Amino acid sequence: MSVQTIMNFIQIALSVVLVAVILFQVRGQGVGLFGSAEGSYRTRRGLEKTLFQFTIVLIVVFIVTSIVSARVI
Repeated sequence: MSVQTIMNFIQIALSVVLVAVILFQVRGQGVGLFGSAEGSYRTRRGLEKTLFQFTIVLIVVFIVTSIVSARVI
């Protein structure tokens, strides 16, 4: 297996996990047309905060793997 093939598998796996995490976040909130249903800002706590931070980490890892994959070609 070549390095490019491995990088492609990693990117596909990361993208699937990233989509799932984002959808899981949106499902837990009351999202209206212009933001939250409450109309006020609320602080992320517990699992919601962990998912938010995990999403940021996944995005950074995905971008890094995309750059590395582009350089490998």
